[in-house]
Amino acid sequence: YCLGRNWIVTFNRRALHFVFKVGDRAKTATFYRDVLGMKVLRHEEFEEGCKATCNGPYDGKWSKTMVGFGPEDNHFVAELTYNYGVGDYQLGNDFLGLTLQSSKAVSNAKRLGWPLTQVEDALYLTHAPGGYPFYIVDKEQPTTDPVQKVSLGVSDLKRSTHYWATLLGMKLMNQNEKNKNVLLGFAECQCKLELRDISGTVDHGTAFGRIAFSCPREQLPDLEALMKKENQNILTPLVSLDTPGKATVEVVILTDPDGHEICFVGDEAFRQLSAVDPQGNELLDKAMAEDRSDEWFAKHNRQKAAA
Repeated sequence: YCLGRNWIVTFNRRALHFVFKVGDRAKTATFYRDVLGMKVLRHEEFEEGCKATCNGPYDGKWSKTMVGFGPEDNHFVAELTYNYGVGDYQLGNDFLGLTLQSSKAVSNAKRLGWPLTQVEDALYLTHAPGGYPFYIVDKEQPTTDPVQKVSLGVSDLKRSTHYWATLLGMKLMNQNEKNKNVLLGFAECQCKLELRDISGTVDHGTAFGRIAFSCPREQLPDLEALMKKENQNILTPLVSLDTPGKATVEVVILTDPDGHEICFVGDEAFRQLSAVDPQGNELLDKAMAEDRSDEWFAKHNRQKAAA
């Protein structure tokens, strides 16, 4: 349950973040920091690809920037992965939007001239660089997490509901048969997952994202064993991921029946790894200033690769 600004956690699985691949770090930083009003929680640079393909199927240099309205201990945040040299990703119909509540974000967008479309009386649609849809509820930002839900497209709502609720243990919080969607979550005070039936094949494009959750470390082998028993796809079997100077975390990467990537990470070590870095904002700005790739491609009259 939740009490005011601080969350008292009595459940053992929680929603953490969604992974977005970004081709333009500067514009992306403007969107999350200046439009939405999120903060840079930490920034890391890597010389080679992630063992769990956090940055996608790329082996080269990349960076990871975590942004959110507050610490990942009690906020759902965005993980922005940037592959040096890749400037564009193709969107599919898999990610249908992230919904957050913030009148400040609406006023920021209007003040900065960021494209904004009014969908309903107090609901606006905007897009992050790369085309990712974001829905903003024009109401005062709550003292708890402003991020309300992540929406994903599915081809068979009944099958997907069984996967997420029965196999992964999420609670079915709302079901709308007319609009063909369900709302699931591990707890009322966490970001929810909305599944929408798109009545067709789910296409992940090359921008395919990933949603992450944590659970006690001891649950990871059992979760992996359950997926094997149920003949479900395991993208990355239980593996340890090292971050220099920080905690080593263990993860299992799954894919649901429509190929949505799902990361489960051991909660104990992840709480150490996800601690807010006071230098995060400065590190991101430094990395962007030192990234001369746009200048190089312009000088040689070439474009960055499309994924």
